[in-house]
Amino acid sequence: MDADETFRTEVREWLADHLVGEFAALRGLGGPGREHEAHDERLAWDRHLAAHGWTCIGWPEEHGGRGLSLGQQVIFHEEYARANAPGRVNHLGEELLGPTLIAFGTDEQKARFLPKIVAVEELWCQGYSEPGAGSDLANVATKARLVSTGLDHQQEWVIDGQKVWTSLAHLSDWCFVVARTEAGSQRHAGLSYLLVPMDQPGVEVRPIVQLTGTSEFNEVFFTGARTSADLVVGGAGNGWTIAMATLGFERGVSTLGQQVGFRRELDAIVELARTNGSLDDPVIRDRLARADVELEVIRLNALRTLGEHQGPRQASVAKLLWAHWHRTLGELAMLVRGVDSLTTGPDYDLDEWQRLFLFTRADTIYGGSDEIQRNILAERVLGLPREARN
Repeated sequence: MDADETFRTEVREWLADHLVGEFAALRGLGGPGREHEAHDERLAWDRHLAAHGWTCIGWPEEHGGRGLSLGQQVIFHEEYARANAPGRVNHLGEELLGPTLIAFGTDEQKARFLPKIVAVEELWCQGYSEPGAGSDLANVATKARLVSTGLDHQQEWVIDGQKVWTSLAHLSDWCFVVARTEAGSQRHAGLSYLLVPMDQPGVEVRPIVQLTGTSEFNEVFFTGARTSADLVVGGAGNGWTIAMATLGFERGVSTLGQQVGFRRELDAIVELARTNGSLDDPVIRDRLARADVELEVIRLNALRTLGEHQGPRQASVAKLLWAHWHRTLGELAMLVRGVDSLTTGPDYDLDEWQRLFLFTRADTIYGGSDEIQRNILAERVLGLPREARN
């Protein structure tokens, strides 16, 4: 047995041994569209993972990680998904902010924040999108200015503005915020990447009720919110570069685990079709077969590009592929369920397939809309003329 297969066995056996007792009930809970499920219990599970060295496994050892190879990271995420282990609560810190700090943060920033991400002691949210700057992030209007505190001539950033679609802001301790720090600047220039504490008078979080009836997305209002002058990553004015680097980290090895989850959903829909007889419908059978082939293509594309530098082509193609596939899967689930999919109980008690259908309507929007991904491919890869902007 080679080293990777030995590692796979280690991960599989550890999960089997530890997803028991109080944690056994967490199997399958959490994840996109279901972040409301057993949050405190899943937080305890994440801290259990941390205590046994299973968080931040790809980070260098000097920053608290295990320094595992790319292949071993893929194995971990695949086995985690196959075990139906609960959705992680620390994704934004572990997969986005942490790697960004490792690449661009100061020694002081790394020492302050990385250990608490590894231990799952501080949770993070992402302050990117705004009402006028969703997929077009360069339209950011949130402003930050340096002011003197009057104490030993120290300075702080004072932040004013609004963010929207901020995942899990109501549960987060910190937010990495893209703000305009140079007066009069436009588009990509004059932006900075700030680390802002959420628990302060100048921060208001308002949950957004979704079609699913849950509220994992939020509006966040900054009104004179403050953070230390040294909590700017990559230096003032370099926010666009840092923000794009973070988005690159977002589409890493965990996507392979995501696809194992997709496979589980597809298999469950096939079984439902077999049970209720809809598999006998040649149209439904053809669509299920097509979904199976397409998911395998997505997996192979992810494996092919995983070791490459995640430039605009790889990231945009991957997002277009999985988002369209998953949204279509939600539609297929409703088709397989038939007329029963159109009704709920008096308390809007959605079943798992109705929830899948409703939440996946957003798959082609969040994380960079399909339209923006196609523009990136057209302009930056194919060299076509830029779209006219007012």
